[in-house]
Amino acid sequence: MTAFDRQKLAAVHHSATVGMQQRPANLWGFSDVKRTMVALFGLLVLAGCAADTKIPEEPAMYLNMAQPGAVLDNQAAAILFSQYRQNNGLGTIVVDPDLVRLAEQQSQAMAARNKMDHDVKAPLGKRLQAGGYPATVAVENISAGYHTLAEAFSGWRDSPPHKANMLKSGVTKMGIAAVYAPNTKYKVFWTLILAAT
Repeated sequence: MTAFDRQKLAAVHHSATVGMQQRPANLWGFSDVKRTMVALFGLLVLAGCAADTKIPEEPAMYLNMAQPGAVLDNQAAAILFSQYRQNNGLGTIVVDPDLVRLAEQQSQAMAARNKMDHDVKAPLGKRLQAGGYPATVAVENISAGYHTLAEAFSGWRDSPPHKANMLKSGVTKMGIAAVYAPNTKYKVFWTLILAAT
């Protein structure tokens, strides 16, 4: 090995180890222990702030109805269907508690029989009349197997007869229900009733 090679090797070795052997400057006079304590204190403060931060809830459209205790947000559904109707040149609709009750009865009847059928309990007209609902016009969509409001809406929107019901002229009120039945083929039974009085 020549003197030049030894000098070159020494320079490489020197430059590689200088950074590793130098201790970082002692900032603000803190020792390693003090720096560690300040860092831990900072982490605890951040953790405390994070505990106060509320995690956003899942949008109502994507709430999984195929679970015990899931509750369908009727107002969110009314907004969804109203916006769809407005985009198609129609008026908005509002939630009617009586139609919600009738929709729940229909979904429960389908779930109890493990069968998706408009007439599982009785035809819509008879159910409205029996429930004391004075409808001048009424349409109904049913479905089963969709786990979220978004899925049920999309399924109805993509089916011409169901889409026609959602875009029925003259309806102003709605009732919607999703009933979870874990021991059935479909798990979730949906009913949407649109009407005017």
